[in-house]
Amino acid sequence: MNRQSQAAVLFLLGAALLHAGTTDLYLRYVKSGLRPLVLAAGAVLIVTALATVWYERRRAKEDVPPESHPEPRVSWLLVLPLLALILVAPPALGSYSATRTGTALQEPLAYPPLPATGPLSLSLVDYAGRAVYDHGRTLAGREVRVTGFVALDHDGTPYLIRMALNCCAADAQPVKVALTGSIPPVLQPDTWLTVTGTYTPRRVEDPVNGGPIPFLKVTAAEPVKAPRDPYDESWNN
Repeated sequence: MNRQSQAAVLFLLGAALLHAGTTDLYLRYVKSGLRPLVLAAGAVLIVTALATVWYERRRAKEDVPPESHPEPRVSWLLVLPLLALILVAPPALGSYSATRTGTALQEPLAYPPLPATGPLSLSLVDYAGRAVYDHGRTLAGREVRVTGFVALDHDGTPYLIRMALNCCAADAQPVKVALTGSIPPVLQPDTWLTVTGTYTPRRVEDPVNGGPIPFLKVTAAEPVKAPRDPYDESWNN
């Protein structure tokens, strides 16, 4: 790989990062708050590529002989993330990963006040934390609405899940809510649902890591489009 090739790869990789950062593609890889860093990284790579081209042209005009040692061939590996960004748009982590990873539910630091009346539209992580660690005190007798994707445990138990994110998709872990009550007769894994129901004290241990999985008693379920940001970041805000 000569300097011109290096510059081309850097430019294309930087352009791919800028494309990902200016669209929702970056949300498949990192949390939404890292968007400025993705854009900055793309800009730095493009500037570096342009500087490399300028340096090589100046050296050619000054008739400076090329360096005697070749660049390492391993530098061609830079093409791999470029091809991944351009050619492959990976789906967000779903039921396959979730059912093979133990629930990562953490005890909330606090329970923000809830509206006194009307249905409670909660994040799945918020519902699970209140159901397990607050023993449903703020949920009892209230209609609850949560959204997540469907997964089926090895014994057929249906879960509603959101993958919780610390930094990037590599560290995403599932938070699971088991469903009971008026469950739709046919559930396809990875289908996104908005579920309306009520709190129930029933819970089970996750078969993967023994973590607590609360239940939600379903009264209605509606298929919905996957959200713009499929990951839940509320547990580390």
